[in-house]
Order: sequence, then structure tokens, then C-alpha cells
Amino acid sequence: MIARRAPRIFVSAGEPSGDLHAAGVIRALRDRYPDAVIEALGGPQMEAAGATVRYPIEGLAAFGLVEVVTKLGAHLRLLRALKADFRAGRYDLVILVDYPGFHVRVAEAARAAGTKVLYYIAPQLWAWRPGRARRLASAVDRLAVVLPFEQRFFGELGLRSEYVGHPLVDREGWPSRAEARARLDLPPDARVLGLFPGSRTQEVRRLWGPFRDAARRMLEEGRCDRVIVAGTPGGEYPDPGPLEISVGDPLPVFAAADAALAKSGTTTLEAALAGVPMVVAYKVHHLTWLMFQRLRTVRWVSLVNLVAEREVVPEMLQDRAEAGPLADALRPLLDPRDPRTVAQREGLALVRERLGAPGATTRVVALADELLGA
Repeated sequence: MIARRAPRIFVSAGEPSGDLHAAGVIRALRDRYPDAVIEALGGPQMEAAGATVRYPIEGLAAFGLVEVVTKLGAHLRLLRALKADFRAGRYDLVILVDYPGFHVRVAEAARAAGTKVLYYIAPQLWAWRPGRARRLASAVDRLAVVLPFEQRFFGELGLRSEYVGHPLVDREGWPSRAEARARLDLPPDARVLGLFPGSRTQEVRRLWGPFRDAARRMLEEGRCDRVIVAGTPGGEYPDPGPLEISVGDPLPVFAAADAALAKSGTTTLEAALAGVPMVVAYKVHHLTWLMFQRLRTVRWVSLVNLVAEREVVPEMLQDRAEAGPLADALRPLLDPRDPRTVAQREGLALVRERLGAPGATTRVVALADELLGA
């Protein structure tokens, strides 16, 4: 009997959240294919999971039509290198994780070279570019979606997708409230506000000032006793004053917080899984905002509201993402008896239920098996 050659797989993620989710897929692939060659565009979590990072993600991440222009040269150079890899037949399978725009082009390049493509965590085309869904469908062999309404969206366009559940449900390492507070040196009875200004440099630069100033108001008014910021190693947080920066794993900050001020994105689902009432905020370049307002097709921006299909959390976007409005939205959430806090906790429970059962990465690897002919 002839032994089958170990598969050669390329896994691609262009930003920190994708690095986290792709790492789970890589671990599951290593369990399924111990001898596989797994190379990546990725970061430290993917490397720790067992991939050889040929192309690091540092300096790539950007959000917004205007912001992406500043990264265009780096993306074009990377795309040329990947096209050469695909034409050389370097891989049997390409797994693309999130990171829309660039990854659609990577999918097209891989498909043109005859390499199988699995797209995991589909681009959020339902938000503002539904017309591009058919382009995506023609570029991939299988599409794995992680939000329940996405399968319906693609299905209405006549496109097949597989709902695999959300990878955050599988995330390990969640500390208890007591453990988190001990780790952060917080008294058990302290009223704690958590700040989550994001991981991208552009996000932090735009959101830090309003987040910091709103949190200071909560402290000055006696609404909370401590403010903990979930920071990143490379993040800059000028003039923090009494705010405490916790660099590294954000899970203890979620677990310890009574309420949160969070940037829009995956962070909001992490807060939902922790059951933390939150205010969601985001700011982009004003031209990006104008374009988005013309193109958007959804009522809400935050994933929590989209999954719940109703307004669970307040969304403070663009001009509303300033210290005064943010403070106004936060005040009721720091009182556990306030009806708005109670109602939000009920809505967050619904979101947790809708995110699906554990096992997302196992289901993704099952799709990889199909494409590899296993």
C-alpha cells in the first residue's frame, strides 16, 4: 500500500483577531494531520499553535476604505508573493480566516492556480457590499460562516454555506470572577468598568481619548471604583491618570468587569459571552464613514445586536463616540438594578444561546477533510 503524502496547507489571517481564530483551526489540523506542512500568514498565536509563519501580519491590519489605502503597497507585495506560491503548486489547500477584501483576492489567485480554498469566518458582505457575495462564492470551494443569520443571507442569494458556530464559544482559559479580580488585584466588592479600545493602532488612536475621558467621569461621579483597560503590548495610551492598563490576555478584564465600554467587533461577542453589559463605540475616517452610510444595508453595526436581531446594546458611532455621550450611555449600566442593565443582561443571554454549540474548529477541519479528499 502506498503511503499518502502529508497535506500541505496554507492558513491566512491578517489581523490579531484572525490570528486567534486561525490558531484554533491549526491546533485542530495538527490533531487531524500530525505530519502536515502548515504554513501561514499570521501572528504569534498561529505560530504557537504549530504553523510556520512565512508572512507576519505586523503592519497589515486596517479598517475602512480610506485607512486601507495606507496599507495598499504591503498588501500588493504580499499578494504577488502568494500568487507565486500558488502557481508553484506549493499547497493542497488554502484556509482563509476573515480579513475581507484582501482575502477575496487571495482566494481568486489560489482558485486560478487550481488550489482548493476554504473560507472561514466569511466577509461581512451583508453589512455593506452584498453584491460582492457572488464574487466570493466563485472564488471559494467551501464557505464556513460563524453567525447564524449569515447562512440565511448567503442562502437567499442562492449560495451554499456551512454554519459551524462561533469559535469564541470554544475559547479556553476563562477565569472565574474571583480569579480574575485576584489576578488584577481588585477587591471582590469593587465596582469595575472595563475599557476595550481595540487592537489596531488606528482604532486605539481614535477611541482612546473619548474612552479615557468618559471613564474618568464615571470615577469622578462615583459610579465605579476602578477602571481597567485591556491594552495591547504595542498600544499607546497617553495620560491614563487613574485608569489602569492591563496588557496581555483580555479575558480577566472581561471576567472582572461589571460593565464595559468596547469598540465594535469581535470584542462585543467576548463581552456577551462574559455576560458584561456594554456600550459599543466606533470611529473611522470621516470619508470612510460617509461611504459606509451610503452603502450599509444593516440597521445595526455591533455583532451583538446583529445576532440578537434587535437592539441589545447601545451603539455610539462616529460623532456620538465622544466622552459626553459615552458617559451618558454608561451610567445606567454601572447600576445592576437599573432596568436597562437587567434588560441588556437578558439580551446577552440570548446572544450566547444563538452563537451555537462548541466545536467550531472541529467542523472547519471536517470541511478541510472533504477538500483534501480525506
